[in-house]
Amino acid sequence: MRAFPRLVLLWAVVEWLPDASAMGCLQSIACKPKSFRDGVAVLQVSASIDSKPTGIDESSAVILRYRTPHFRAQAVVRVPPVAANETWTVGWIQACNHMEFYNTYGSKGMSSWEIPDLHNSSIQAISDSDGVNYPWYGNTTETYTIVGPTRGDSKFTVSMNDNFKPSITWGVPVSDSNVPELTGIRRDQSFTTWLVAINRATAEIAVLQTVRWRMRLGIRVDPEKPLGQRAVLLEPVAQEEPQILGENESIPPNAMVKPNANDAQMLMWRPQEGDPVVVIPPRY
Repeated sequence: MRAFPRLVLLWAVVEWLPDASAMGCLQSIACKPKSFRDGVAVLQVSASIDSKPTGIDESSAVILRYRTPHFRAQAVVRVPPVAANETWTVGWIQACNHMEFYNTYGSKGMSSWEIPDLHNSSIQAISDSDGVNYPWYGNTTETYTIVGPTRGDSKFTVSMNDNFKPSITWGVPVSDSNVPELTGIRRDQSFTTWLVAINRATAEIAVLQTVRWRMRLGIRVDPEKPLGQRAVLLEPVAQEEPQILGENESIPPNAMVKPNANDAQMLMWRPQEGDPVVVIPPRY
């Protein structure tokens, strides 16, 4: 009479056990770790432009200097364990999509910093790397590298900032004279900035976040006034807030390779009469 309950119990256990295919599925779920791409999480991201206006410096009798407010981006990222044969770098990549940078010298003409391939739309964007650590914007706070093997999750912060601080001659750039003739400055540039993870061995890329931002500037200059009183900042005094996109954009090929924007740009002199002149050729 005692054997019967034991048979019932054994039958119940056998009924509960999954079949071989289900057991295999359970084992694969339990044993297979998440891929790096699937396991990356952006816990926090922010992007802003400082609220202070552009500063103008007239301390030099040869050049006018200005310094724009900083664009700043920061992200807190968590990544899963990395295998022994893998190295991943997470950080910021930036590209310039549009550039207008004109300095007017009354009726004489204007100088213009130009990137020919961007100007004629033969490329969609150009790298804004530091010129050393391609494709990264920089290699200090801008990136974080995880070398496998790691046992647990890694959590870290990557940040970057960008602003403009050029020097413009008071006199016509193709002249040896320092007589002030500068009458106006106009600048309008647009950028896309990506938070990216790259596998150093396979070059696999995972775009984690996309940010767009723009910097516009207008300065009116009266060369007849004494040094220190010539330049007046025009609108926009306050810049547009950067956009953190809800859907990521892919990275154009030119944003990943040489040349960067600084090496590709050239300074042109475009007189009211006569042919344009290359004042400073591109370095690349």
